[in-house]
Amino acid sequence: MKIELTQKEFRRLLDLVYIGNWILNSARGGDRFADYDIIQEKIFSNCRENGMEALIEEYLGQALPSKAYEDGGIHEAIADYEDAVFFDILAEELARRDMSEEQINTEDSEELASRIEEYICEFEKNGIENISLDI
Repeated sequence: MKIELTQKEFRRLLDLVYIGNWILNSARGGDRFADYDIIQEKIFSNCRENGMEALIEEYLGQALPSKAYEDGGIHEAIADYEDAVFFDILAEELARRDMSEEQINTEDSEELASRIEEYICEFEKNGIENISLDI
């Protein structure tokens, strides 16, 4: 298979591959999906022939994303995504909890959406500042 990409498109592909592999494997420890690591290595190995040597480093004969690549802002993009997902999930879980406690059917999509939106607005305004736990 051959795919034709511009330099800019190839650079974007590197980000997509890295982010995808990060999401799939970063929390798996030793139980990684090795086939995704292999694909990442194959894609990043093309950096040499595309004038992007600084984005890779060799380790045990494999082309891996370099520290310069990893420190170049990609993790900030991942963190932004993780923050958004965290607040979305938290808002839905809290809304469902509230509805259950009030014995309101959690399948009432309009009520659920309204409560989620209230939590999202709170999180956008104050982050987690007003969250407290009674332990």
